[in-house]
Amino acid sequence: MERYYYLLLDLGSLAFPLIASFEPRIRFVANWRGLFAGIAVMAVVFIAWDAIFTANGVWGFNPRYLVGVYFIGMPLEEWLFFLFIPYSCMFLYEVMRHFVERDVLAPVARPFSIALVLVLLIVGIAHIDRLYTSFTFLCTALFIAYHAFIAKSPWLGRFYLGYAVSLIPFFLVNGILTGWLLPEPIVWYNDAENLGIRLNTIPIEDSMYLLFFLLIVTTFYERALKRY
Repeated sequence: MERYYYLLLDLGSLAFPLIASFEPRIRFVANWRGLFAGIAVMAVVFIAWDAIFTANGVWGFNPRYLVGVYFIGMPLEEWLFFLFIPYSCMFLYEVMRHFVERDVLAPVARPFSIALVLVLLIVGIAHIDRLYTSFTFLCTALFIAYHAFIAKSPWLGRFYLGYAVSLIPFFLVNGILTGWLLPEPIVWYNDAENLGIRLNTIPIEDSMYLLFFLLIVTTFYERALKRY
């Protein structure tokens, strides 16, 4: 049974959001075109990133918890992660748009973005020798800066609210992946390539990794919906 743990986590993450996608008030299914366009763009970037980091030992996967099917050096479960997790998180994003009618974070979205960009740039440059930290923080900073200063995306406040809510299930799922409740982690990290700061069992870099890939998905999702 252990060999199905990662696969079951993937499937469990998708189950409720997929079923609820047909709920008549939210009708998330109507937004699938923009959603899958965003996931496709994100996957091109992140699967390549994942494959390179896996090949260079920045992180890796415990065969004890895998079904044993691999593509370009990565397990099937990791490929599914890049489809199921953004799907689930974007479902939460749309739920928050529906039930929180006012964009409550709009007034602070730009100053928060500026502060976050500065922190990520400083930490990323200061730890340029740590591949996961520097690459994740610097790429995330640049993409946030693009939205804050160039695109001036009007949905950033809603994005940050959706992201904050998505952190709850993400930390549950990612916590299990990194060894919480298990004798060994499903996904291991080389701490020489990160800050060594863990939120429970999760490297702090994972929180920005999530922000970056969700921001890519949201960019194309909102572009397709043309709500602004």
